[in-house]
Amino acid sequence: MTQHLPVTRATFDEVMVPNYAPAAFVPVRGAGSRLWDTEGREYIDFAGGIAVNALGHCHPAMVAALTEQAGKLWHLSNGFANEPAMELAKKLINNTFAEKVFFANSGAEANEAAFKLARKYAKDHYGPEKVEIVSTFNSFHGRTLFTVSVGGQEKYTKGYEPLPPAIKHVPYNDLEAMRAAISDKTCAVVIEPVQGEGGITPATAEYVKGLRELCDAHGALLIFDEVQSGMGRTGELYAYMGYGIAPDILSTAKALGGGFPIGAMLTTDKVAKSFTVGTHGSTYGGNPLACAVASAVFDIISSPEVLEGVKAKHARFKAGLEAIGRDFGVFKEVRGKGLLIGCELTADWKDKAKDFMTAAVAEGVLILQAGPNVVRLAPSLLIPDADIDAGLEAFRRGVAKLVRKAA
Repeated sequence: MTQHLPVTRATFDEVMVPNYAPAAFVPVRGAGSRLWDTEGREYIDFAGGIAVNALGHCHPAMVAALTEQAGKLWHLSNGFANEPAMELAKKLINNTFAEKVFFANSGAEANEAAFKLARKYAKDHYGPEKVEIVSTFNSFHGRTLFTVSVGGQEKYTKGYEPLPPAIKHVPYNDLEAMRAAISDKTCAVVIEPVQGEGGITPATAEYVKGLRELCDAHGALLIFDEVQSGMGRTGELYAYMGYGIAPDILSTAKALGGGFPIGAMLTTDKVAKSFTVGTHGSTYGGNPLACAVASAVFDIISSPEVLEGVKAKHARFKAGLEAIGRDFGVFKEVRGKGLLIGCELTADWKDKAKDFMTAAVAEGVLILQAGPNVVRLAPSLLIPDADIDAGLEAFRRGVAKLVRKAA
């Protein structure tokens, strides 16, 4: 029998590398959109594990899929195929632009594969000079050295120099800036269709259409990082579907596994051919446990009922958040798509998003921030309306106390 050692929040500071600063309480159990901590206190979860827990906590279909697969097969090497990986790949291909899939363990690894493939493809088809990647400021693509370099936020690269070369950054949603940056040396343009860590900013339809045309004109691949925006989060299975164009490569993770670590890179037959045997790999990528769970998650999220429900829940959240913003003068704008929602703070509350997180927790609701100036919500796609209403009321109480304290 496994021995469980006594632990508290203080244990974290004793044993963990200090790159995180977790909350003062320790969650120990979850069900749906509710969490309970070691003291038995209950919370409504609007954070969703940072857009990961798309079906909430401990969804029965996920538990059943994991339990069933755990009794069959846990791991093979990539020298063997496995049924859950091939089944999940077929579902992704049948429901997207993709013709080939590469499995990884996280969004960062899916993006690492995407960026490597883009350079390899360009060299295979155009020669050694076509290596530049153009990204946008305030983007986020993961925490590997390559992915933080492509991401346009200095706070994530500071101290890790020298960084990989041949990466440019331009302002987001600025087509003219992209037009000036892209050239025949560009192998890929990468964007998030909704910037996540950068402040929950959706791309405009004109911008996305223009990027597709620019990439086609310059022989560059268009990469969509849909790690946060994908898997039903915006009310589309993938956000690109709402723009009427398709990327050449798409990365997906977070909600793909509903809480079980998995990532994937989706692409076309033509592009995939540049990853020949031995050119890239992952020990755990395509793990049977992860793929079995993700397959169950996919079946639920891809249903029209869930996707339409996300759009309806967006309207409910937005109305409630805008009312809080009006009543207390705290939000400049409530924006986003589906259940990826950002509340930009007014000038009086600039850079105080963490204060709103703290105030919310005190009232029993979990929220996030997207940078210091945006409150972020990314709850379960299945969150009941009753939990939305109760959570918004709790958040309102927290905001009221925060405003009174500041007065």
